[in-house]
Amino acid sequence: MNFKTRKLVSPPDLNPAQTLFGGELLKWIDEEIAIFAMCQLNTNHVVTKYMSEINFMNPAYNGDIIEIGAEVIGLGNTSITCKCEVRIKGTDVKVITIEKIVFVHVDRNGRPKPHGLTMETLEKV
Repeated sequence: MNFKTRKLVSPPDLNPAQTLFGGELLKWIDEEIAIFAMCQLNTNHVVTKYMSEINFMNPAYNGDIIEIGAEVIGLGNTSITCKCEVRIKGTDVKVITIEKIVFVHVDRNGRPKPHGLTMETLEKV
């Protein structure tokens, strides 16, 4: 799994329990894994299609640095499927896992468009 993005948890990111707000984390994940998929497909024309069950495992607190990891687990004709894991830097405590996030390559009108790649030809990012 590639862990390339880090985020600092700060007061605006906290919920009333003083832990990282799940919605904020999901926003960060959607953005980071979309960028990862764009880099793999060498295009910025992708949209989020699906996220599987989300498993919040441990909280992150103010001052924690989290790392967002991505891995390609599948490739369709117009889609790319990734797995995501978020952990706390330094401790490797898992914060969240998402087993399946699907992005679809689209044309300028938002319609699915074949990307023409195979698992062997994916850009190694």
